Amino acid sequence: MSGLAVLLALASSVAWGTADFAGGLLSRRLPTLAVTVVSQSAGFAALLVALAVAGFRFDGRSFAIGVAAGAGGGAGLAAFYRALALGTMSIVSPVVACGALVPFTISLATGERPSGIALAGAAVALVGAVLASVEESRAPARERGRAIALAVVAAGALGLFTYFLGLGSREGSALSTLLGARVGSLTLLLALTAAVGATVRVGRRGLLPVAAVGLTDVAANALFALASTHGLLSLVAVLGSLYPVTTVLLAHVVLGERLTGVQLAGVAVALAGVAALSVG
Repeated sequence: MSGLAVLLALASSVAWGTADFAGGLLSRRLPTLAVTVVSQSAGFAALLVALAVAGFRFDGRSFAIGVAAGAGGGAGLAAFYRALALGTMSIVSPVVACGALVPFTISLATGERPSGIALAGAAVALVGAVLASVEESRAPARERGRAIALAVVAAGALGLFTYFLGLGSREGSALSTLLGARVGSLTLLLALTAAVGATVRVGRRGLLPVAAVGLTDVAANALFALASTHGLLSLVAVLGSLYPVTTVLLAHVVLGERLTGVQLAGVAVALAGVAALSVG
Protein backbone atom coordinates (compact mmCIF):
# COMPACT_ATOMS: atom_id res chain seq x y z
CA MET A 1 0.00 0.00 0.00
CA SER A 2 1.26 3.50 -0.79
CA GLY A 3 2.95 5.54 1.90
CA LEU A 4 0.46 8.36 1.37
CA ALA A 5 -2.49 6.06 2.07
CA VAL A 6 -0.80 4.83 5.26
CA LEU A 7 -0.10 8.36 6.48
CA LEU A 8 -3.61 9.61 5.71
CA ALA A 9 -5.27 6.61 7.37
CA LEU A 10 -3.08 6.91 10.47
CA ALA A 11 -3.80 10.64 10.61
CA SER A 12 -7.53 9.87 10.51
CA SER A 13 -7.15 7.44 13.42
CA VAL A 14 -5.28 10.08 15.46
CA ALA A 15 -7.99 12.65 14.72
CA TRP A 16 -10.80 10.21 15.58
CA GLY A 17 -9.05 9.20 18.79
CA THR A 18 -8.57 12.83 19.77
CA ALA A 19 -12.22 13.63 19.07
CA ASP A 20 -13.35 10.63 21.13
CA PHE A 21 -11.10 11.61 24.02
CA ALA A 22 -12.27 15.24 24.04
CA GLY A 23 -15.90 14.24 23.51
CA GLY A 24 -15.68 11.80 26.39
CA LEU A 25 -14.30 14.47 28.71
CA LEU A 26 -17.01 16.95 27.74
CA SER A 27 -19.70 14.29 28.22
CA ARG A 28 -18.74 14.06 31.87
CA ARG A 29 -20.23 17.51 32.52
CA LEU A 30 -22.60 18.00 29.57
CA PRO A 31 -25.47 15.85 28.21
CA THR A 32 -24.03 13.21 25.90
CA LEU A 33 -26.60 13.66 23.13
CA ALA A 34 -26.13 17.42 23.25
CA VAL A 35 -22.36 17.01 22.83
CA THR A 36 -22.92 14.63 19.92
CA VAL A 37 -25.53 16.71 18.09
CA VAL A 38 -23.79 20.07 18.54
CA SER A 39 -20.39 18.69 17.55
CA GLN A 40 -21.84 17.01 14.49
CA SER A 41 -23.62 20.25 13.56
CA ALA A 42 -20.40 22.23 13.88
CA GLY A 43 -18.62 19.75 11.65
CA PHE A 44 -21.46 20.00 9.13
CA ALA A 45 -21.19 23.80 9.05
CA ALA A 46 -17.43 23.60 8.51
CA LEU A 47 -17.94 21.05 5.75
CA LEU A 48 -20.41 23.34 3.95
CA VAL A 49 -17.86 26.16 4.02
CA ALA A 50 -15.17 23.85 2.64
CA LEU A 51 -17.50 22.66 -0.12
CA ALA A 52 -18.27 26.25 -1.14
CA VAL A 53 -14.56 27.15 -1.27
CA ALA A 54 -13.69 23.98 -3.23
CA GLY A 55 -16.24 24.65 -5.95
CA PHE A 56 -18.26 21.56 -5.05
CA ARG A 57 -19.93 19.45 -7.74
CA PHE A 58 -22.73 17.26 -6.42
CA ASP A 59 -22.57 13.49 -7.12
CA GLY A 60 -25.90 11.82 -6.35
CA ARG A 61 -24.57 8.26 -6.07
CA SER A 62 -21.73 9.22 -3.74
CA PHE A 63 -24.14 11.32 -1.66
CA ALA A 64 -26.50 8.34 -1.28
CA ILE A 65 -23.62 6.07 -0.22
CA GLY A 66 -22.56 8.80 2.23
CA VAL A 67 -26.06 8.92 3.72
CA ALA A 68 -25.83 5.16 4.33
CA ALA A 69 -22.45 5.71 5.96
CA GLY A 70 -23.84 8.50 8.13
CA ALA A 71 -26.80 6.42 9.25
CA GLY A 72 -24.39 3.72 10.36
CA GLY A 73 -22.19 6.28 12.09
CA GLY A 74 -25.11 7.89 13.91
CA ALA A 75 -26.51 4.55 15.05
CA GLY A 76 -23.05 3.41 16.09
CA LEU A 77 -22.42 6.53 18.16
CA ALA A 78 -25.80 6.24 19.85
CA ALA A 79 -25.17 2.59 20.78
CA PHE A 80 -21.58 3.35 21.83
CA TYR A 81 -22.51 6.22 24.13
CA ARG A 82 -25.40 4.26 25.62
CA ALA A 83 -23.04 1.39 26.39
CA LEU A 84 -20.58 3.81 27.99
CA ALA A 85 -23.40 5.21 30.12
CA LEU A 86 -23.47 1.83 31.85
CA GLY A 87 -19.94 2.49 33.07
CA THR A 88 -18.43 -0.46 31.23
CA MET A 89 -15.58 1.01 29.17
CA SER A 90 -13.47 -2.09 29.87
CA ILE A 91 -16.05 -4.21 28.05
CA VAL A 92 -17.22 -1.79 25.38
CA SER A 93 -13.95 -0.45 23.95
CA PRO A 94 -12.32 -3.76 22.93
CA VAL A 95 -15.52 -4.90 21.22
CA VAL A 96 -16.02 -1.61 19.36
CA ALA A 97 -12.37 -1.71 18.27
CA CYS A 98 -13.26 -4.87 16.34
CA GLY A 99 -15.55 -2.82 14.09
CA ALA A 100 -12.72 -2.74 11.53
CA LEU A 101 -13.52 -6.37 10.77
CA VAL A 102 -16.70 -5.25 8.98
CA PRO A 103 -15.11 -3.17 6.18
CA PHE A 104 -12.09 -5.49 6.15
CA THR A 105 -14.24 -8.58 5.53
CA ILE A 106 -16.57 -6.91 3.02
CA SER A 107 -13.62 -5.55 1.04
CA LEU A 108 -11.96 -8.95 0.83
CA ALA A 109 -15.26 -10.60 -0.12
CA THR A 110 -15.77 -8.11 -2.95
CA GLY A 111 -12.41 -8.76 -4.56
CA GLU A 112 -9.59 -6.90 -2.81
CA ARG A 113 -6.40 -8.97 -2.56
CA PRO A 114 -3.74 -7.49 -0.22
CA SER A 115 -0.35 -9.17 0.02
CA GLY A 116 0.27 -11.79 2.68
CA ILE A 117 2.50 -9.43 4.68
CA ALA A 118 -0.13 -6.68 4.56
CA LEU A 119 -2.84 -9.10 5.72
CA ALA A 120 -0.67 -10.26 8.60
CA GLY A 121 0.12 -6.66 9.51
CA ALA A 122 -3.57 -5.75 9.47
CA ALA A 123 -4.42 -8.65 11.77
CA VAL A 124 -1.61 -7.74 14.20
CA ALA A 125 -2.58 -4.05 14.19
CA LEU A 126 -6.21 -4.91 14.94
CA VAL A 127 -5.20 -7.17 17.83
CA GLY A 128 -3.05 -4.34 19.17
CA ALA A 129 -5.93 -1.87 19.02
CA VAL A 130 -8.15 -4.26 20.98
CA LEU A 131 -5.49 -4.87 23.62
CA ALA A 132 -4.73 -1.15 23.95
CA SER A 133 -8.37 -0.43 24.76
CA VAL A 134 -8.68 -3.07 27.48
CA GLU A 135 -9.08 -1.58 30.95
CA GLU A 136 -9.56 -3.09 34.36
CA SER A 137 -13.18 -4.19 34.63
CA ARG A 138 -15.29 -2.28 37.15
CA ALA A 139 -18.69 -3.19 35.74
CA PRO A 140 -21.33 -5.11 37.74
CA ALA A 141 -21.88 -8.56 36.25
CA ARG A 142 -25.56 -7.85 35.54
CA GLU A 143 -24.63 -4.97 33.24
CA ARG A 144 -22.15 -6.89 31.13
CA GLY A 145 -24.69 -8.63 28.90
CA ARG A 146 -26.35 -5.35 27.93
CA ALA A 147 -23.01 -3.66 27.43
CA ILE A 148 -21.71 -6.41 25.15
CA ALA A 149 -24.92 -6.39 23.07
CA LEU A 150 -24.73 -2.61 22.63
CA ALA A 151 -21.01 -2.77 21.85
CA VAL A 152 -21.62 -5.37 19.13
CA VAL A 153 -24.28 -3.11 17.59
CA ALA A 154 -21.90 -0.15 17.78
CA ALA A 155 -19.02 -2.11 16.23
CA GLY A 156 -21.16 -3.29 13.33
CA ALA A 157 -22.70 0.11 12.67
CA LEU A 158 -19.40 1.99 12.87
CA GLY A 159 -17.80 -0.65 10.67
CA LEU A 160 -20.46 -0.02 8.03
CA PHE A 161 -19.82 3.70 8.41
CA THR A 162 -16.14 3.34 7.52
CA TYR A 163 -16.89 0.93 4.67
CA PHE A 164 -19.46 3.14 2.95
CA LEU A 165 -17.42 6.30 3.60
CA GLY A 166 -14.47 4.70 1.84
CA LEU A 167 -16.58 3.15 -0.92
CA GLY A 168 -18.33 6.36 -1.86
CA SER A 169 -15.06 8.29 -1.83
CA ARG A 170 -13.07 5.91 -4.01
CA GLU A 171 -15.82 5.22 -6.55
CA GLY A 172 -17.12 8.78 -6.93
CA SER A 173 -16.84 12.10 -5.13
CA ALA A 174 -15.24 12.20 -1.70
CA LEU A 175 -16.87 15.57 -0.99
CA SER A 176 -20.36 14.32 -1.88
CA THR A 177 -19.77 11.25 0.28
CA LEU A 178 -18.69 13.40 3.24
CA LEU A 179 -21.76 15.61 2.79
CA GLY A 180 -24.08 12.62 2.66
CA ALA A 181 -22.45 11.08 5.73
CA ARG A 182 -22.98 14.22 7.78
CA VAL A 183 -26.60 14.55 6.60
CA GLY A 184 -27.27 10.89 7.46
CA SER A 185 -25.73 11.01 10.94
CA LEU A 186 -27.31 14.35 11.88
CA THR A 187 -30.76 13.26 10.70
CA LEU A 188 -30.62 10.09 12.77
CA LEU A 189 -29.21 11.81 15.86
CA LEU A 190 -31.76 14.63 15.73
CA ALA A 191 -34.56 12.09 15.40
CA LEU A 192 -33.20 10.20 18.40
CA THR A 193 -32.90 13.41 20.41
CA ALA A 194 -36.50 14.34 19.63
CA ALA A 195 -37.72 10.82 20.44
CA VAL A 196 -36.21 10.83 23.93
CA GLY A 197 -36.86 14.53 24.57
CA ALA A 198 -33.20 15.28 25.27
CA THR A 199 -31.72 18.78 25.35
CA VAL A 200 -29.19 20.00 22.81
CA ARG A 201 -27.95 22.91 24.92
CA VAL A 202 -24.29 22.96 25.91
CA GLY A 203 -24.08 26.56 27.18
CA ARG A 204 -21.76 29.33 26.09
CA ARG A 205 -18.73 27.89 27.87
CA GLY A 206 -19.24 24.51 26.30
CA LEU A 207 -19.96 25.67 22.76
CA LEU A 208 -16.40 26.22 21.52
CA PRO A 209 -14.87 23.00 22.90
CA VAL A 210 -17.82 20.95 21.64
CA ALA A 211 -17.54 22.60 18.23
CA ALA A 212 -13.82 21.77 18.21
CA VAL A 213 -14.70 18.10 18.68
CA GLY A 214 -16.95 18.29 15.62
CA LEU A 215 -14.25 19.96 13.53
CA THR A 216 -11.75 17.28 14.52
CA ASP A 217 -14.23 14.54 13.69
CA VAL A 218 -15.06 15.90 10.24
CA ALA A 219 -11.32 16.31 9.58
CA ALA A 220 -10.85 12.64 10.48
CA ASN A 221 -13.63 11.68 8.07
CA ALA A 222 -12.00 13.70 5.29
CA LEU A 223 -8.57 12.16 5.92
CA PHE A 224 -10.06 8.66 5.84
CA ALA A 225 -11.98 9.42 2.65
CA LEU A 226 -8.77 10.60 0.99
CA ALA A 227 -6.83 7.59 2.26
CA SER A 228 -9.39 5.24 0.71
CA THR A 229 -8.70 6.75 -2.72
CA HIS A 230 -4.99 5.91 -2.45
CA GLY A 231 -5.03 2.41 -0.99
CA LEU A 232 -7.02 -0.79 -0.50
CA LEU A 233 -10.10 -0.14 1.61
CA SER A 234 -9.57 -3.33 3.61
CA LEU A 235 -6.19 -2.07 4.85
CA VAL A 236 -7.11 1.61 5.14
CA ALA A 237 -10.06 0.64 7.36
CA VAL A 238 -7.79 -1.21 9.78
CA LEU A 239 -5.37 1.72 10.04
CA GLY A 240 -8.23 4.17 10.52
CA SER A 241 -9.61 1.99 13.31
CA LEU A 242 -6.50 2.32 15.47
CA TYR A 243 -8.06 5.35 17.24
CA PRO A 244 -8.24 3.56 20.65
CA VAL A 245 -4.44 3.79 20.79
CA THR A 246 -4.62 7.59 20.55
CA THR A 247 -7.42 7.80 23.12
CA VAL A 248 -5.51 5.64 25.61
CA LEU A 249 -2.27 7.60 25.17
CA LEU A 250 -4.07 10.94 25.59
CA ALA A 251 -5.74 9.70 28.78
CA HIS A 252 -2.28 8.78 30.08
CA VAL A 253 -0.58 12.07 29.11
CA VAL A 254 -3.41 14.53 29.87
CA LEU A 255 -5.23 12.84 32.74
CA GLY A 256 -2.38 10.83 34.21
CA GLU A 257 -4.32 7.58 33.89
CA ARG A 258 -2.20 4.49 34.51
CA LEU A 259 -1.53 2.25 31.54
CA THR A 260 -1.78 -1.45 32.30
CA GLY A 261 0.75 -3.96 31.02
CA VAL A 262 -1.84 -5.25 28.56
CA GLN A 263 -2.46 -1.76 27.18
CA LEU A 264 1.25 -1.06 26.76
CA ALA A 265 1.65 -4.37 24.96
CA GLY A 266 -1.33 -3.46 22.77
CA VAL A 267 0.27 -0.17 21.72
CA ALA A 268 3.51 -1.97 20.82
CA VAL A 269 1.67 -4.70 18.91
CA ALA A 270 -0.41 -2.14 16.99
CA LEU A 271 2.73 -0.27 15.95
CA ALA A 272 4.36 -3.50 14.82
CA GLY A 273 1.28 -4.28 12.75
CA VAL A 274 1.38 -0.84 11.14
CA ALA A 275 5.04 -1.36 10.22
CA ALA A 276 4.30 -4.72 8.61
CA LEU A 277 1.27 -3.37 6.79
CA SER A 278 3.25 -0.41 5.47
CA VAL A 279 5.98 -2.52 3.87
CA GLY A 280 3.42 -5.00 2.54
